[in-house]
Amino acid sequence: MVLDGRKIAEELIRELSEKSKIERFFAAFLVGENTASESFVKQKAKVAATLGVDFRIYRLEERLSGEELREEVRKTADNESCGGVLVQLPLPSGVDFQYVLDAIPQDKDPDVLGEQALGAFYAGRNKVLPPAVATVEEILKKFPMDLADSVVAVVGAGKLIGKPVGAWLSGRCKELIILKEGNDLADLKKADLVILGTGKPGLVRPEILKDGAGVIDFGYSKNNEGKTSGDLDVLGAISDDARLAFYTPTPGGTGPILAAKLFENFYKLNQR
Repeated sequence: MVLDGRKIAEELIRELSEKSKIERFFAAFLVGENTASESFVKQKAKVAATLGVDFRIYRLEERLSGEELREEVRKTADNESCGGVLVQLPLPSGVDFQYVLDAIPQDKDPDVLGEQALGAFYAGRNKVLPPAVATVEEILKKFPMDLADSVVAVVGAGKLIGKPVGAWLSGRCKELIILKEGNDLADLKKADLVILGTGKPGLVRPEILKDGAGVIDFGYSKNNEGKTSGDLDVLGAISDDARLAFYTPTPGGTGPILAAKLFENFYKLNQR
């Protein structure tokens, strides 16, 4: 079954629209020229417009240093009228993105990427979950599985997807397999749930997966022709669809849910 991320996101946004409106603004920093980043920010702006959230996009030049970028983020975050800050990644080459993100205070970090919020998450005491983790949690509500009796594989150990998702799954499943770049994918054959986040299009073919497995694909890349792909070989998944319990397509899978969860975090951080 192909999971319709847009439908799930619509349900989440509808639930948020029934809550009290957040009066503080949501700041998004977009640095330099990046087509994918532009697309992601536009998607978030669309959600904000639906909810009536004051979503302000700050466009900064690529030539700015890490120190200058951090100062711009800090100044905006310090504004009492600001309720949340996100910095759209990636940042220009040579900029220490973590140094910039660390200017975001914990109570204004819906992306959970600054050191305060991230440290609290890994300690199990942050008010909100990283959007990728919250997305996995939401999908598992739609396709319930007994995690305590399941083998789960996370392919990719990056800071945005693999690392936080792996940390959240640790202790929740029977066995957790973390595969980094270059690792043998043979272990995927025993996984009941596979979570992908490498950004390598078509890396995983359905035949190397266990029959009846579920696949949550965060992979996102575009080829020279502008075609968007995930880490899962979707053509193989479609032709062999009966072997998988479910999978998320790209686009239209995890992306819309991630955006909705970001705003869900914004609401949680700003509701008294």
